[in-house]
Order: sequence, then C-alpha cells, then structure tokens
Amino acid sequence: MTHPPATVSPHHTADGPQGAPPLLLGPSLGTTRALWDPQLPALSRQFRVIRWDLPGHGGAPDPGPAPTTVPGLARRVLHLADTLGIDRFAYAGVSLGGAVGAWLAAYHPERLVSLALICSSARFGAPGAWRERAALVRAKGTGPVADTAAARWFTPVFAVSPQATALVDALRRTVTPAGYAACCDALAAYDLRAELPRIAAPTLVVAGREDPATPPAHARELADGIPGAALLELPGAAHLASAERPAPVLAALLAHAAGITSIGHLTEGADQ
Repeated sequence: MTHPPATVSPHHTADGPQGAPPLLLGPSLGTTRALWDPQLPALSRQFRVIRWDLPGHGGAPDPGPAPTTVPGLARRVLHLADTLGIDRFAYAGVSLGGAVGAWLAAYHPERLVSLALICSSARFGAPGAWRERAALVRAKGTGPVADTAAARWFTPVFAVSPQATALVDALRRTVTPAGYAACCDALAAYDLRAELPRIAAPTLVVAGREDPATPPAHARELADGIPGAALLELPGAAHLASAERPAPVLAALLAHAAGITSIGHLTEGADQ
C-alpha cells in the first residue's frame, strides 16, 4: 500500500458485503454522501461501498488551518482506504469528488482498479470566480450559494422536485461556511489538464448535457485526454446528474464495472 503523510480519514459510511470488491464514492461541493443514495441499494449488492464526505459537509469536521487542496483531499481518501485495509479499489466521484479520483488515478495509479468521473473537470473554470465565492461564503454564510444552487445543479423541471429540494436543504443545514469555502479554494487551485495522459485506469466520463457548472465540453476534454476513456452524455441532466438521472448513471457505473478485467471478481454479475 501507498501510505500518505500523517493525516486523518474523512467522515464516511460503509455498506455492502464485507468481502465484496471495494468501491469508493466521492461527493460534489455542497453535497454529502447522501448524493449517492439513489444508487446505493444496487451498488451495495455488488460492492463494499465506501462513501466519504468533504470537510465541513454532512457532519464532517471543518478543515484545519492548512489550505484545502484536491491533493490533500485525495491523500485523506488514501488514508481512509489504508485504515479500512483496502489496497486497490474502484472509484467514482461527482464534480469535486471526481477531481479527487482523477488526481488519485494520475499520481497513485497502483491503487485504482477503475475510475468514473461524473460531471467533473480537469479545471473548473477561472480561479478568481472560486476565490470570490469562497470570500462570499466566509462573509455571509452558505445562504447566498444555497439560494442559487438549484439553478446550477438541476434542470428547471427537476429543480422543483422533492429530491432537488432535499439536496438544497441539506446544503443549508449540513454544510458549514468554513468547509464550503475551503473546498472552493481547492477548486480554484486545481488544474490536472497536463496530467490526464498519465491516467491508466479504465475510465468512464459522464456529462449532463444541460450542466452549466461543468458543461459537456469539460467532459470531452477529460475523455480526450485520458487514454481509452469512454464518454456518456446524458440528456435532461444538469450538474448533479446522479440525482437527476439516477437510473442511467447507475446503469453506466455497472456496465463500466462489468468491463474491468484487472481483478477477476469485478468482471461478473454487473447486470443488477
């Protein structure tokens, strides 16, 4: 195993059979491990599913004084895997959670069996916009970003659904300003474009065709830059495609797992 520098494991939950192949799931900025609730029942029949939370999200402690970065978050995930006795694992992440997985795949390829990047990016836009959002949240709390979250996360039709309302409410109730702002800082500093060719894990890239936060062009850049990556663009989905189109995302994840041949027991039974 690769042991990262001394750190702490992220807040997490584990579901599924103890001896099943491990699958780690990462959330997006402003959401918690509950983002994966729609896919959890099916995934946990086939995998040991480990869902982790960002700092200050979902009851996780606020970040410490050191800057929060994507490499730092990734090292926390490695520490979690080591603590759980997991050597190699499949990984899927949404947005910032996907960036963590991409960094792991680029810099710790020996640990990843497969990678799925959902509504993610190699660079999430201009750093200045993220720093401005971080400053806003530090000054006024998460209310202003929660007020506009539905427009960023969902199509207009889905934005008024109970599922969308619950996710926005969770941002208001369970995400701290310090945690949200620190993750904005991490997104501002993130740029993995030059390292994409280093990713060797079988990779699936999923985009929402109506995603204003990471438009399909971001997904195409990932798929073009990662050798052999597959790309799926979902109609009728914006940034949180795993919530808005849960069934197609689940089907894509299971089909991707069915194609993995590097560990034999990840190649069977992916038709659930």
